[in-house]
Amino acid sequence: MAEAGTAPLDDVRHEGLRLVRAAQERSLPVRLLGGVAVWARCPSAARPALARPYGDIDVVILGRSSGAVQRFLEEMGYQPDKLFNALHGAHRLNFTDPAHDRSLDVLVDRFTMCHALDLRTRIDIEPLTIPLSDLLLTKLQVVELNGKDVLDIVALLADHPVGPTDGGTWAGQIAPGEAERDAIGLDRVTGVLSADWGFEHTVRGNLARLPDEVARLDLPTGLRDDVVDRVSALIAALDRSAKSMAWRVRARIGERMRWYELPEESRH
Repeated sequence: MAEAGTAPLDDVRHEGLRLVRAAQERSLPVRLLGGVAVWARCPSAARPALARPYGDIDVVILGRSSGAVQRFLEEMGYQPDKLFNALHGAHRLNFTDPAHDRSLDVLVDRFTMCHALDLRTRIDIEPLTIPLSDLLLTKLQVVELNGKDVLDIVALLADHPVGPTDGGTWAGQIAPGEAERDAIGLDRVTGVLSADWGFEHTVRGNLARLPDEVARLDLPTGLRDDVVDRVSALIAALDRSAKSMAWRVRARIGERMRWYELPEESRH
């Protein structure tokens, strides 16, 4: 049962921030990812051209704190899917906000959809969301981007320059009124992708289509140019990065073998 004053909020975006802030007060490593995380980090997500509905909350936790986080979420007003959690809890947990008929998807240690992204060493880097480079990778790893994914990627690249490492001043919904200066860390992006040909192949394909997607959006010319320039910087960084032996071996096979998982398969 939820404690007094902890009922989930009507607005899913502010509810996401409520959850991770409450977890932070208890020293529990819970970080936002997904669309709500993009909204929290990107003022441009509120622009009419990039605004979109948000249906649920996605967070990532560390496996070692799973039991404490599950108890915390129940205290915060969420009901566990006990059967699913018993079967899949080592990798993923499902909770529901019954008051709003809204799901809370809890990933454990990794983001796994079309490709796998290990987040165990990344959760403690920033206070409320995963780092920007990881957030971008969770979006660019989708083999078949939908409209919401495109809007989220464009918002990230509109508001954040690319730099050697993640970092800068928090802004967006987390620190209203500040200029956005957080950088998307190229070292993390290239470090992940230079070891995984399939993951990089998917990311390159998505980056290649972004300029056309951006051209269709009603954005100021300067902002549109920023996004395209940052796409070019990401591609150039991938071109320069030294590839692992595993990457080079897999590259020889290319598309003759499927290089990604289907989302349905990755959930089990």
